[in-house]
Amino acid sequence: MDKRKIYIGCMALALSLCSSSVLAQGETEDSLINVAFGKVAKEDLVYAVSSVNMSELSKKTANNGSLSNVSSYIGGYNGNIWGQGALVLIDGVPRDASMVKGSEVESVTVMKDAAAVALYGSRASKGVILITTKRGKVSPLSIDVRGNVGWSFPKVFPKYLDSDCYMNLYNEARTNDGMTPLYDDATIYNASLGTNPYRYPSVDFYSKDYLRSSKFNVNATAEVHGGTEKTRYYLNLAVDYNNSLIKYGEHENGKDFTFNVRGNVDMTLAQWLTASTNAAVIVNDYNTGRGDYWGNAASMRTNLEGQFAPLLPISMMDPNNATIQDYIATSNHLIDGQYLLGGSTSYQSNALSEALVAGYTRQKYRKFLFDVAVRADLSGITEGLAFKTAFSVDYNTHFSEAYALPYAVYQPTWGTINGKDMIVGLNKINEDKSSTSEYVGQATYHQTMMFSAQFDYARTFAENHNVSANLVGWGYQQQYSADSNHSGEGAYHRTSNVNLGIRAAYNYAHKYYVDFSGNVVHSAKLAEGKRNAFSPTVTLGWRLSNEKFMENATWLDDLRITASYANLAQDLDISDYYMYKADYQFGPSYGWYQWADGSVGGSTASSRKGANDELTFIHRKEFRVGLDAALFNRMLKFNFNYFNQTTSGLLTQGSSTIYPSFYNSGLGNFLPWKNYNEDRRSGFDFTARMDKKFGDWEVGVGFSGMVYASKALTRDEVWEGDYLYRKDHALDASWGYVCEGFFNSQAEIDNSPKQTFGGTVRPGDLKYSDLNGDGVIDSKDQKDLGKMGWEAAPFTFGVNATVKWKNFTLFIAGNGQTGAYGYKNNSYYWNRGTSKFSEVVLGRWTEATAATATYPRLTAGDGTNNFQNSTFWMYKTDRFTLNNVQLTYDLPKSIFDHIFIKGLSVYAGGNDLVMFAKEREYMEMAVGAEPNYRSFYFGFKVNM
Repeated sequence: MDKRKIYIGCMALALSLCSSSVLAQGETEDSLINVAFGKVAKEDLVYAVSSVNMSELSKKTANNGSLSNVSSYIGGYNGNIWGQGALVLIDGVPRDASMVKGSEVESVTVMKDAAAVALYGSRASKGVILITTKRGKVSPLSIDVRGNVGWSFPKVFPKYLDSDCYMNLYNEARTNDGMTPLYDDATIYNASLGTNPYRYPSVDFYSKDYLRSSKFNVNATAEVHGGTEKTRYYLNLAVDYNNSLIKYGEHENGKDFTFNVRGNVDMTLAQWLTASTNAAVIVNDYNTGRGDYWGNAASMRTNLEGQFAPLLPISMMDPNNATIQDYIATSNHLIDGQYLLGGSTSYQSNALSEALVAGYTRQKYRKFLFDVAVRADLSGITEGLAFKTAFSVDYNTHFSEAYALPYAVYQPTWGTINGKDMIVGLNKINEDKSSTSEYVGQATYHQTMMFSAQFDYARTFAENHNVSANLVGWGYQQQYSADSNHSGEGAYHRTSNVNLGIRAAYNYAHKYYVDFSGNVVHSAKLAEGKRNAFSPTVTLGWRLSNEKFMENATWLDDLRITASYANLAQDLDISDYYMYKADYQFGPSYGWYQWADGSVGGSTASSRKGANDELTFIHRKEFRVGLDAALFNRMLKFNFNYFNQTTSGLLTQGSSTIYPSFYNSGLGNFLPWKNYNEDRRSGFDFTARMDKKFGDWEVGVGFSGMVYASKALTRDEVWEGDYLYRKDHALDASWGYVCEGFFNSQAEIDNSPKQTFGGTVRPGDLKYSDLNGDGVIDSKDQKDLGKMGWEAAPFTFGVNATVKWKNFTLFIAGNGQTGAYGYKNNSYYWNRGTSKFSEVVLGRWTEATAATATYPRLTAGDGTNNFQNSTFWMYKTDRFTLNNVQLTYDLPKSIFDHIFIKGLSVYAGGNDLVMFAKEREYMEMAVGAEPNYRSFYFGFKVNM
């Protein structure tokens, strides 16, 4: 990079941060909305921006997540914004939302349209979630203390077959495949009796032998705030503790402990100069036993292959076998003085033995966040001019302390002595070893540095002409590094973002609005000459309710329409650096050439991709129309946004239609990356709210939602049938097979198209439609089966309600979706080979159940024919979830007249309480992972 470009980059960094707006008459600080680099009066907000006052919400709910319940208030937001993953900013700095507690948050602003996020540059081109923390105000010292205790109960556990049932059905699976049964009748019978679980184990990882009925949580928060005209302060201290659901072995001591402290200070240094600083420290310790407990729970068969039990009782071992007695005498791990650890050559370790003797891991997370900003009022130069600059630095580190012990397990040989089951032989596998020292695992480091500066101008001329402008520069850099681990592997990566923006806005009497924003973005992912781009946006607004022809509509308090167009350049969808460059690899695996004389020759270089110096930015081109209305003395409020967004220039290597086939041949891959593909996302979001007070009652109800559609407009693709093209289908379309049911006879198989997924097709297997009529079922018989809702379901919605009566407050929040589909294609449903059988296989196809079967025939093979994404495994993901309910009682303030306490509230509530869905059990089930929870809590809040 030459000196001139370095200078331009530095100038861009030297001009950045906040946007301002002339306040409408009657507007106060409480009626301002946080937007890109500043605040805007609600009356003058012309972007698709929605905000939730989290400070007010915290009076009704004790949820402590920074984004808790936001989806119940804001249409178009479901974790994504208009179907795309957004940039999260905390106090204007790119940070993870988990870095701030809900009790620290003043407001959450969801910036949806391209015009609203343009000043943030490329990294914000898919939307922004702006989290703003609380600040002190001019007031006497005030202290708020909140404490909660709660219990989290697993919603649902996977249900797996008992040992004897599994063995019966596995024998059936082998018989179906033409093999002999593996388990004899005596083994199955003894397992069914359950009289000797050590010889005939039936291990249930979800039983009370290993799990508590619930997890326990306790958290407490103290907030201290106040200040004078010179200095305002806000301090937040919080602790949070959770124990482990697993009570077995070292897991019983598992805990998740977090301590947070945040301090925000604002200072008036002079009449024209203010400064602010924020600092936060987060300490998190997560302790657990070793072993993948939840992974084993979903994969280890209940009978443990009939080879061993997790624990082998010494009381059942042959006392006359010298070898066995020597093992007992020399073992370092006699569990409770009564058991040796069971195992086999196939299972030399498992989650249960790991939990008992292998040691522990202690994960340590440390985070430090620091911001400082200075604002100068330059009205002495010209009225309405101001300058602000800010700097921030974050450090985020993680390392683990671990204690690990190698240990021996024993595979038993059972016999019968004097009519009793007895272990007559042990095969020792591995050795017990001792250690007194911990070791430190791989340490990782994340650093974020942000610098910004900006000039703001806001002024009113002749009472009605309101003008504002901003010259904004913003840049940040994120670095990730990792120390070498035990394998000697380390890592380093850096991501940078820099942009220079300008905004000019005008409104006449808060009735007619025009807003222009432009941003110069820079990307090091592109070749020289292609690294800079300009992103323009324009927004118009018209407040119809202020027109004379609306004077008689006394029921209408406010009616405003807005429209915007934007063309944002972004490199977010350029996945790596140097994609414009050619790339070569060297070695015998990539190319080998003989000399012309026939001698051996040698290895040579081979191309991995071609060069394209014309590779450029991807563009988000968006048109939006918005409507805001308030009726009946603002009892009813409504917001609506229609959006049509095209993402053009997405990358492809053009192997299907752009470049000839010899570009990718045995001589190497010469295909370059090219801007070609194009997507569209469109739809509308809405938010409606009613607030009414009558007598001792106050009622507020909100309903929000989004109707969403997407389409692939351009694709580099070639298929044999028109119905296979991805173009003109949804971006989240799933392609699969149409299932016609089960084959019920060999004759039906013989007279049907040949299915080519592998293995022998037998009666009880799934039968698929031959869509192209070629007599063969293969990938050319797939079709679009429906939208999966990966980005957003066709319809998402949220509801919230607040009912107050005297000193009682009831708060309810929920969200849901309709129109999307999913597949039951995890290991719980796709039981194949020697996998763990779940209860769904009880509905298997047999000759006797052919008319009522709900599951294919069992097989001891891989079941590839049956385990394809098809209509057989599809289900609707329609649901409504009641996320939060809380009842609060505020004690009368009169009882605190003569003491230091100013107010006290007590409350009880629950989170993730109920899901209404046809497939509720499956959607709430976690397979191979910790369960999803339903939580209940009690707490208090006191103000002093």
